[in-house]
Amino acid sequence: MNILLVEDEPLIQRTLKLLLEKAGATVEATNNGTSAIKLIHNNQYDIVVCDLMLQDITGFDIIEESKKVFSPSDIAQKFVIITAYSSPQILEKAKMYNCRIYSKPFTDVKKVIDEIVKGDNDASS
Repeated sequence: MNILLVEDEPLIQRTLKLLLEKAGATVEATNNGTSAIKLIHNNQYDIVVCDLMLQDITGFDIIEESKKVFSPSDIAQKFVIITAYSSPQILEKAKMYNCRIYSKPFTDVKKVIDEIVKGDNDASS
């Protein structure tokens, strides 16, 4: 499983990368949306774990740009949104893409990692 991790908080990025790799995934990580878009356009990823609020652009911007290479069903299957900003408006917008959404801090990080790696698309924690 090849995963792109887009997270601008260094500690969270390192921790998630380590845990995903321990679960058997190959993980490429970036801390900004602009490089994430380039990586998505130039590489094949099974899953894109994407923070919503980045320094340069939002996770929604990344998803919109990804529509150039992925169908809506691909986006729903590939993208996992992680966010500390889980207001009703944010969650409603995220649901438009049918992506899995996890609120940070995670209540059960092992469960989140397992669901990401296994591709459980019914999850929402």
